[in-house]
Amino acid sequence: MAERHYRRGLHDLGNGCYAWLQPDGGWGYSNSGLVADGGETLLVDTLMDLTHTREMLGGYRTAVPAAANIGTLVNTHANGDHTYGNQLLAGARMIASRACAEEMAQRRPEERVAMMKNWRNYGEGGAAWFELYDGVFDFSGLVYTPPTEVFDDAMTLRVGAKEVRLTMVGPAHTRGDVLVHVPAERTVFTGDILFIGGHPISWDGPISNWIAACERILGWDVETIVPGHGPVTGKAGVRAVKQYFEYLTAEARKRYDAGMSDEAAAQDIVMSEFRDWIDGERVIVNVATLYREFSSDTRKANVMEMHARMARIRKARGTPRRGPKKESA
Repeated sequence: MAERHYRRGLHDLGNGCYAWLQPDGGWGYSNSGLVADGGETLLVDTLMDLTHTREMLGGYRTAVPAAANIGTLVNTHANGDHTYGNQLLAGARMIASRACAEEMAQRRPEERVAMMKNWRNYGEGGAAWFELYDGVFDFSGLVYTPPTEVFDDAMTLRVGAKEVRLTMVGPAHTRGDVLVHVPAERTVFTGDILFIGGHPISWDGPISNWIAACERILGWDVETIVPGHGPVTGKAGVRAVKQYFEYLTAEARKRYDAGMSDEAAAQDIVMSEFRDWIDGERVIVNVATLYREFSSDTRKANVMEMHARMARIRKARGTPRRGPKKESA
């Protein structure tokens, strides 16, 4: 695959496939995709707020006139940076995995608005969470807009003459992660199964499912891979994420068996091979998820506790909250 510049905005991937990228791919700066053919369009994910989603839709409409009336939206998972702009597609066919739809119903954008206003009620974790998003995204005016259709394992769609295959690979990053595969164009939109150039974060796990999802992508005849965060990649990017989780799993297991706490293990594991990846504090969430997997603990992560732990690591390392980097030409 030819090297592509990682710049903000629209990227024409060729043959009716497009991506909208948001450097630096850190907290909240997600990507979306568009598939177009025969006057029909399918959008892969919306963005964190209405402002960013409107800009993204405007970019697609400039390149693809048919995107003025997008017919189908696929949400790859429930996180707000992939769903909160859904209301701007009102009237479209909206599709997600059943697990994604259930999670969306439990984490409505109106609750995010309330949390931003009342972050002090959530202690250290609330302060850390608020700092990541305050002044970066505008959560006002968001309205819960759920999928109109759900599926359980797989679903095949048509966009003009193009076949688009949806495959549920969660729980991994979240409960209902979905891959959007366009076989004829050797293209896949992965949602947050891939973070390229940044540490992934496994809120749900098991991480073994995430590794299996990477193996599934590697088994497909694909060349162009659009991650949920970071630059467009090829199979080398998939292998890097798979290697990350395999390494972390092996290292965490050693420390679990030695009786080390998950927080101590996360700080003890040497991550030098991934030192150039952003958001390194996420290791602590991933190790905690692995520890739950090792012990067959079915409880979910305490999100605010995890944000407090990550904030302590950022402070200890002198790492500021990240925003978009200066874009490359």
